[in-house]
Amino acid sequence: MSDDEREEKELDLSYPEVVTKYKSAADIVNRALQLVVAECKPKAKIVDLCEKGDNFIREQTGNMYKNVKKKIERGVAFPTCLSINNVVCHFSPLASDDSVLEEGDLVKIDMGCHIDGFIAVVAHTHVIQEGPVTGRKADVLAATNTAAEVALRLVRPGKKNKDVTEAIQKVAAAYDCKIVEGVLSHQMKQFVIDGNKVVLSVSSPDVRVDDAEFEENEVYSVDIAVSTGEGKPRMLDEKQTTIYKRAVDKNYHLKMKASRFIFSEINQKFPIMPFTARALEEKRARLGLVECVSHDLVQPYPVLYEKPGDYVAHIKFTVLLMPNGSDRVTSYPLQELQPTKTVDHPEIKAWLALGTKTKKKGGGKKKKAKKGETSGAEGSADAEPMDTSANGAAEN
Repeated sequence: MSDDEREEKELDLSYPEVVTKYKSAADIVNRALQLVVAECKPKAKIVDLCEKGDNFIREQTGNMYKNVKKKIERGVAFPTCLSINNVVCHFSPLASDDSVLEEGDLVKIDMGCHIDGFIAVVAHTHVIQEGPVTGRKADVLAATNTAAEVALRLVRPGKKNKDVTEAIQKVAAAYDCKIVEGVLSHQMKQFVIDGNKVVLSVSSPDVRVDDAEFEENEVYSVDIAVSTGEGKPRMLDEKQTTIYKRAVDKNYHLKMKASRFIFSEINQKFPIMPFTARALEEKRARLGLVECVSHDLVQPYPVLYEKPGDYVAHIKFTVLLMPNGSDRVTSYPLQELQPTKTVDHPEIKAWLALGTKTKKKGGGKKKKAKKGETSGAEGSADAEPMDTSANGAAEN
């Protein structure tokens, strides 16, 4: 097939090279996450860890596809964020920010990588402490992980988006927690991080999305955030927003020189993917972004908060809906958890018992797994295995 024909046809998972690019992006973002988790120590500066994650992704993607005739775009698909305790998401401060991590902090790490526009995203929650995580921190982490495992089994061809929304709310309730409102799971396509097929975290009269059915060869970013509080986050300070995305369908003739300079820089460096204001010329960025946002030229990702004293956990993963089943390609193992709640809900147990792979027709011989690999229905899809007992929900 010629390049022109490929450009006319939407590239999906039916093309082996597309699967390869998704999996390569996933491998890089998984390793970037591993690097950042290892550096989550008391007194570590948050902005340094955000930079470390982004730099690793840039270096690793920069080493790929160097010698191809046609330039292949690659790099950060979502800037590294570290959101602590009751901060829900999108905290990726400017270089001048002195925020540091402390012992006992519950840290949510969120990041994304793309190769040729094929995006892999991941979010993981880590508590800075030795030994098992206990109490409400363990509850909210176990709830998030169980909800992610249930979602993995329901984001599959033939199921509908509302099936997932209803199920994850039941899981959170079982741990006496709430799913955070406003967190959306999206279909992803080439150069599209937030596609039209959407899964709501919480169904409400104010927010409506079209009913949608999952289909083979689609890719989803499954995004689960759970709170020990009310699950109704709010923005406290607009000035904390540092992550933006160019709204490609909007145009406006900006009045201020600083705004025009920044908008030109955004169009050159970040025409499609979300970016951090750290990557722009800082003084002009502060001024210029305000006008860009007010005229909808860029979309802000605000830093959201629950109430002080609440804990929010976050797990996000990328899943490929392959012909042989769901392939979860991004993840990181959880710490040992000792939650206060035990989940005996029969419906939740039934969801967790579902496989993630499609059984092949015919009675072919089962391939023997190599040492160190998992065989059968789980495989790479289940990097965070579930045990809903009180001693080890999500223990790895």
